[in-house]
Amino acid sequence: MSEKIKVLFVCMGNICRSPTAHGVFRKLVRLADVEHLIEVDSAGTHSYHTGKAPDPRAQQAAQARGYDISDLQARRVSAQDCMQFDYVVAMDEENLMKLEELCPEGHEHKLCLLLDFLPDSPLREVPDPYYGGMKGFERVLDLVEEASKGLLMHIVEKHF
Repeated sequence: MSEKIKVLFVCMGNICRSPTAHGVFRKLVRLADVEHLIEVDSAGTHSYHTGKAPDPRAQQAAQARGYDISDLQARRVSAQDCMQFDYVVAMDEENLMKLEELCPEGHEHKLCLLLDFLPDSPLREVPDPYYGGMKGFERVLDLVEEASKGLLMHIVEKHF
């Protein structure tokens, strides 16, 4: 296979949930030894934090579980992303709707929710921890870790 499968995680500001998912998925891809097959990125539907590092609380929670997301920088998602990425993975329904508005015709099939890959979960959305405490960031990691395993398994089974 010459082309990598490209996965983009999207939340609102690209400083909490999507960089967390980016970091978790990047590590899972590395541990599965499929870095040569899968590319990972993240973005936000809003440009509030463009160019900034992930929220310090997200970095701290991620670091405590062995994920380094300090190298990531927030950016805004574009229509071009919807064309270039194979999976555009939203953290919640609101951001999924924003992606549906942005996505060029013919690429809508690439849009999904991260928790679609956690089939036994009663939840459909990864909650935004921004206005809460550290427990919210821990909860995000719990959900992201489990759903990311499901996403990776889906990609490997479908494409390789």
